[in-house]
Amino acid sequence: MDRGAKVAMTVALRDPGLVSALVPVDNAPVDAVLKGDFAKYVRGMKQIEEARVTKQTEANSILERYEEALPIRQFLLTNLIRDPVSKALKFRVPVQILAGALGNMGDFPFKDPDLARYDGPVLFVRGTESHYIPDELLPLIGRFFPTFEIRDIKSGHWVISEQPEAFKLAVTEFLSSKD
Repeated sequence: MDRGAKVAMTVALRDPGLVSALVPVDNAPVDAVLKGDFAKYVRGMKQIEEARVTKQTEANSILERYEEALPIRQFLLTNLIRDPVSKALKFRVPVQILAGALGNMGDFPFKDPDLARYDGPVLFVRGTESHYIPDELLPLIGRFFPTFEIRDIKSGHWVISEQPEAFKLAVTEFLSSKD
């Protein structure tokens, strides 16, 4: 569901002058098959909307059936907004669109690192309990982003939600070393 890292990498490769530094979080510049968790999250999100809840606590109770980790639920629930007419909570991105896009959500538009590269500073933050940046991909990452560094944080895929202080420290150290 989180496409921010892939979007940021795509922008850096398409128009490097727009990006002064890049910090992709637990994503690699490759097509990736999303874990089954994402479909499960979408089912929970659909149930929240169908229940027409008006309180975040009600939404959290529903989502708890689909995800036991509070930091991940909190991250997903940050995408709730209040419908101005019905006052019910709904997700910013329509859940039906999200559900229909799951099959392609892990895709990356660049396939050949010889045709696109970003030479600016790059920090890949990797969740050590996640599978999205395996060691085998590091040579390919280096071809797209030759100056990259990697920082491992003990977490699953949702690094920012699961380990916010460790993430903040890693990014702060990286960016302050680039001044």
